[in-house]
Amino acid sequence: MAMAVALHSSVATNSRLGGRVFSFGYPRFRTTEDCSLSFPAASVSSLSYGFLALSQHIEPASNVASGYPVPPSPVSYPRRRSRKGFTRASSNYDSLDSSNSLVVCFGEMLIDFVPTISGLSLAEAPAFKKAPGGAPANVAVGIARLGGSSAFIGKVGEDEFGYMLANILKENNVNNKGMRFDAGARTALAFVTLRSDGEREFMFYRNPSADMLLKESELDFDIITKAKIFHYGSISLITEPCKSAHIAAAKAAKDAGVLLSYDPNLRLPLWPSAESARKEILSIWDSADIIKVSEEEIIFLTNGEDPYDDTVVRKLFHPNLKLLLVTEGADGCRYYSRDFSGRVGGLKVNQVDATGAGDAFVAGFLYQLVSDFSLLKDEGRLREALKFANASGALTVRERGAIPALPSRQAVLDALLSWVT
Repeated sequence: MAMAVALHSSVATNSRLGGRVFSFGYPRFRTTEDCSLSFPAASVSSLSYGFLALSQHIEPASNVASGYPVPPSPVSYPRRRSRKGFTRASSNYDSLDSSNSLVVCFGEMLIDFVPTISGLSLAEAPAFKKAPGGAPANVAVGIARLGGSSAFIGKVGEDEFGYMLANILKENNVNNKGMRFDAGARTALAFVTLRSDGEREFMFYRNPSADMLLKESELDFDIITKAKIFHYGSISLITEPCKSAHIAAAKAAKDAGVLLSYDPNLRLPLWPSAESARKEILSIWDSADIIKVSEEEIIFLTNGEDPYDDTVVRKLFHPNLKLLLVTEGADGCRYYSRDFSGRVGGLKVNQVDATGAGDAFVAGFLYQLVSDFSLLKDEGRLREALKFANASGALTVRERGAIPALPSRQAVLDALLSWVT
């Protein structure tokens, strides 16, 4: 069934290294069914927005929080009224793996809305498919789907989307004990598309969203210090109190001897300025053991230098870094360590939606790494791990949405058997 949408509010448009982003005030609404969403294109392109009123599958909600009880700290998952299509969010407290193969992912989890037809701008898209996303959460689910052990730490709204995301983590065998709910802010939303001209386009609903409000006092340090790898991005550095929570979590992990994995995942329009983004992203650079960046991020961090020049890339290699990875989309990736460097080609597939491909790559690599850190010093085995990671990323682009498209271990192994570069 189609669904009409009326949008009213102020909109800011920005460009991010060839991508367009629209940032909006946060809508108040509730979902009643899990479905694809149909939006009249004219309403999405309109620049007078204020609230989101959905007439068919999403019904307007009041401007106050959802009315559910405020969770205590640390959060226990609140009981809530039964609603068609939803189950009460629950925590898989017993799934924490203490075998020292745990990867803990810290940061944002949100809802991605992806056009049902590829190659269109957000304004041109006739309908959107809703899918769980958020880079750190994508990595956590990706690792679990491959058969690894992972946990997610972050905050969502105490709303239907928040409960849905908590349940999705549980259903995918991701430990969600470190997940928190905020009764006063909503779960973040992002509309994302790759247009026919290759330009990525984003539209975010935040200001503030619940992920921005995670406090240091809400962190589960027991999970953090039990990890073997602690993975994070840079979006959690944009605002307080989440910035302080991020720094405290990473410090606790480092002090406990946990390997730190960093994917900046630059979303420039979410930052106050380009300079503040560059400063904050680099402020935690030297503490990371593994860093993954894209070509576009190299251009940004080096103020426009050539991302294919090894001497330029080596400028980002700090003395304590064990491995720097540069993803090149369908072309694969490059790797740089203290002792060697090289390139691993990509797996060729028909692309439908690139959302989450980089996260699937990270998940594929960390899944391999967590069981044996010694591959960081063995170039041959490192290349095999990166080939697995490339295949994991490639398989993800064949479907719409990030988490729904993340592959199983068997799917990756099958793809590797028919590898064509």
